[in-house]
Amino acid sequence: MADVERADFGAGCFWGVEATFRQVPGVVDVACGYEGGHLAKPTYRDVCTGRTGHAEVVQVLYDPGQVTYQQLLEFFFENHDPTTLNYQGPDHGTQYRSVVFYHNAGQKEAAETEKQRRNTSGQYASAVVTAVEPAATFYRAEDYHQRYFELRGISASCHLGNGKKATAGHASMIRL
Repeated sequence: MADVERADFGAGCFWGVEATFRQVPGVVDVACGYEGGHLAKPTYRDVCTGRTGHAEVVQVLYDPGQVTYQQLLEFFFENHDPTTLNYQGPDHGTQYRSVVFYHNAGQKEAAETEKQRRNTSGQYASAVVTAVEPAATFYRAEDYHQRYFELRGISASCHLGNGKKATAGHASMIRL
């Protein structure tokens, strides 16, 4: 297998985020999990309380020869609403926050630059509030969360819109 790199993103309920990233050419694997909190080995029940500090995230393993980190960032920002603090669609709480967990200085710089570019683009109805934080321990979610939509034959997503101002002919979500 070619060398793979890692990217961790929190964009609300991890089921829809996982299913969306699995469609990106060059993505080798995606796992649902928890990151950014203070409790070791959290469970879904723990994270749902909103008291662990963890976000529901996906860990994306990708082949940088086929898809760049920048492309993954663009995909991340376009496929959730980065302007809402601690919620996406029907899900509310810090565990559903918009966050990029970076693994190196290059990822940090790219994420901060992309966030700033979007904040100054004039395309969003309000400010982009996505956090950019150093990667912490990634705790893989329970098996029943992995490939949740795929294994249940669900093609819909729990993500609604991407925070951009409404414009004629503008699709609310993009695909690579």
